[in-house]
Amino acid sequence: MFTPGYFVTAELKVKDPSRAAIARTELMSLCEKSIHEQGCTLFKLHEFKGQPERFMLWERFDDEAAFKSHFEEIYTKAYIAKDLTDVVKIYQTNLA
Repeated sequence: MFTPGYFVTAELKVKDPSRAAIARTELMSLCEKSIHEQGCTLFKLHEFKGQPERFMLWERFDDEAAFKSHFEEIYTKAYIAKDLTDVVKIYQTNLA
């Protein structure tokens, strides 16, 4: 049985492969901060072995509103402004 919530899986690709290590560090920092947001119970980074320019974010929020408010956080805006990654695919599921 699944826990109700708003689940997001985002596949990311580093725009400049020479900046993969920087992107990894920044994504890890984003995860550490995001998990403390109200309404967020999962914000985890997955790395692909042998593909340092590819990442997956697994996220779970209480609802879509909590997910949307994540993008209003100063650290989320700061990560986006660094323009390190592109979203390749994103899956969103609302399990009520």
